[in-house]
Order: sequence, then structure tokens, then C-alpha cells
Amino acid sequence: MKILIADDDALQRELLKGFLENQGYETLTASDGFEALALFEREPVQLVLLDQKMPGLTGEEALKKMKAMNPMVHAIMITAYGDLSTAVTVLKLGAGDFLEKPVDLSLLLEKIQQIEQGMAVDEDVAVVEKAVEEGPLPLKMIAESPEMKNVISFIRRVAESPWPVLVFGETGTGKELAAHLIHLLSPRDASLFIEVNCAAIPENLFESELFGHVKGAFTGALKNRRGRFELASGGTLLLDEIGEMPLVLQPKLLRALQDGKITRVGGEEDIRVDVRLVTSTNRDLKQMVETGRFREDLYYRIKVFEIEIPPLRRRREDIPPLVNFFLDRYAPTGLRFTPEALDMLIKYPFPGNVRELEHIVQRTATLVRGGIIRPSDLPGEIRHHSTATQGTLAQSLEAVEREMIVSALERTDWVQTKAAELLGISERVLRYKMKKGGVHKGA
Repeated sequence: MKILIADDDALQRELLKGFLENQGYETLTASDGFEALALFEREPVQLVLLDQKMPGLTGEEALKKMKAMNPMVHAIMITAYGDLSTAVTVLKLGAGDFLEKPVDLSLLLEKIQQIEQGMAVDEDVAVVEKAVEEGPLPLKMIAESPEMKNVISFIRRVAESPWPVLVFGETGTGKELAAHLIHLLSPRDASLFIEVNCAAIPENLFESELFGHVKGAFTGALKNRRGRFELASGGTLLLDEIGEMPLVLQPKLLRALQDGKITRVGGEEDIRVDVRLVTSTNRDLKQMVETGRFREDLYYRIKVFEIEIPPLRRRREDIPPLVNFFLDRYAPTGLRFTPEALDMLIKYPFPGNVRELEHIVQRTATLVRGGIIRPSDLPGEIRHHSTATQGTLAQSLEAVEREMIVSALERTDWVQTKAAELLGISERVLRYKMKKGGVHKGA
């Protein structure tokens, strides 16, 4: 990472330069805002450390111009005036964080490492988006929210391994799509992706469905038949809704995973299979283990990697691009939602998640008269939910942001460091937003 340090204090510049270069970073230095802008225009800079008060061109003014040249640049403002008004100003300008003088070097390093992690996630997302565009996936991956970006980054890393993956989340979140993505990004992408819905198979046919059968094994077995494990050999097998698998069959699945061998129903010969297993569920498998409804050894065998697909109410930044995607798919050219109608969708909790949003857009686009979808065109459940949360779009977004912060804090037992990481922001920014939104434990 190349870091530009802009500070009119020569001692401060050299201190930061020496520290960061000792940490392995490449640095550039500028003594004022104009010099910083000239360097920024010539050099590929990923992060800028800006002194807020510099002669000629302040840090705030320099940051505004830099963001105009490259909106993707990361920035940390360094100030001797660290109050709430400063935080509001620098965050509105696009700085990711601010630090007070004298700079705590260990804290600075922590912030830079967080930025690097975020850049790595964005890079993973870009690679995955390209793979999706070139591949046969049935639905584009939408990832504007920090949570979904982290999910896609994790998928990219685990896809190249041969180990089992457990994908879990509420109904309608996109678990099957995540499984498809794992296969697409894996070395097995040229082989078959086989999907089995465990909830849709009668219990007496389950073993045959997975492992196949030989002729005469049971009434109706008129010829040898390969099961899904054999068909998926060399590729990926998705066992969707794995929590619905009969308990009596689970030891045979465990053996297939441990030994890489199966036996057809009614057969005696072991058949070697090479399958990358992905499972998905909307149930709490750990609780099922505790109540004896799912084998503990199988549970730990299938969850080498775990991926949670977050519900739509925890990734509301994804709603507008999802709406546009579904409009492109189902609607005539030019059809659009008014800001008020989109505001209602953003505020709605979507118990059915992405699948529910897709159906709402599909239904609304079909029935609307004219080229604009207004609040009155939306389904009744969305309009009724909106009556309790009236306000401007800005107020709605603030409410959504507050809800996301509270959700992240509750999921991390109110550990602010972990909650900030989950939200993709710094701990300092989280504390500012908590104070602004009146968020505190027990509120």
C-alpha cells in the first residue's frame, strides 16, 4: 500500500514516515495541501493521512479535491481539534476516520490494517463479480453492504479448497446461489454441480437417491441406477436443507465423506467417489444435535467452513440495486420506483428476504399502470408497515443505520471492536454513530 502523508509539521511528517516505512509501507510526504494534491495526481495512492489545519489549503479542502479525482481513495484526518463537529465534517467529506494529535501510532496501524482488510475484500468482490458475469449463474450477486461483501470475500477464499462448507441462513436469503458460487469459483467448475433438496425426497427413497441402487434391490428397481454422489463425482454436491435428512441415513453419509466410498442399495461393491460437499439449512443444526435430531459427528464433518447469508434486513444497502436488477428482469424499459416507494421498501423488514423482494417487484411491475411505481402501487403489507415509520428518506436511512448498528452490537455481545469489524467501519466511527443515534446497551 502506498500512503501519502500531508502535514505542515516536519517533525510529525518524519515521525509518521519512519514508523510506516518500518511497518513495510511505501510513503510519500507533502508539507501542504497543494503539494499533496500534486503528488496525489501523479502517484497511485491508496491512503492519505491529512493534517486538518494546513496553510493555503486545509486538509478538508484537499480531501474534497482528492475525492473528486478518485472517489475510491481512503483517508484518515489528523487533527488537534477532535470534537463532534470535526467528526461530522470529515466523515461527510469521505474520510474513513480521524485521529487526534499526538497520534497514537499503534491505533494508526490498527486503522491502516482495517483499511487494508477492506481493500482485500473489495478486490475479492471484484474478482467474483467478473466470474459471475462470465459464468452460468442464474442470478447476479448483489453486494453493496459490508456484510455481503465479507460473505463473497469468504466464499472466494474457501471455494478453492476441497473441504465441506455449511451455508446457513433464513429462507429466501440466497443460500443456493452461494453454493453455486462456491462451485463456480472452485477448481471443479468444469464438472457437474448436483443439487439435492433433502426436504423433497420421501424417506424410503432417500438412500437410493443419494447412493443409487442395483437391479432388484426393491420393488420397482428394474435396472441399476447411479445416485447423486456418483453423478457429482469430480464436481460439487449440494445437499439443500440438510436438517431434513433422516437420522437413520446420516451414518451412511458420514461414511461417504470420511472414506470417499459409497455402496448402492442392494449392492455389495464399494464405489469410490470424489465429491466436494456443500450443505445448506435454515435450521439450527447445533440445537438439533443437542436434542438428538442430528448426529454430532456428521455436524462437525460438514461444517469445516460455515457461511452465514445475512437476512435482507441486515443488508438494506443492497435493496436499491436488487430492485433495479429485478426491474431489469421483469419490467418494461423505463419503469421505476418513486423515491417514496423505494423508501418504503428500504424500511420494510422482508421476512421472506430477497425472494420476497423479487416477488414484490415482479408482481408490482406486472400490475402497475404507467411507467412509475408509487407507494399506492405497493402491496398492503408494505404500506401498512410504513404508516408506523413515516419520515423523510434521510430519516429512514438514519433509522436503518441505527438498526444495523444495534443488530451488530447485539450479535457481538456489545463488543464495539467486533461490531465495527462486522459493519465494515472503524471503532471510532462506530462510537460517533452510536452517540449520534443515542445507541447504548439497554436502550
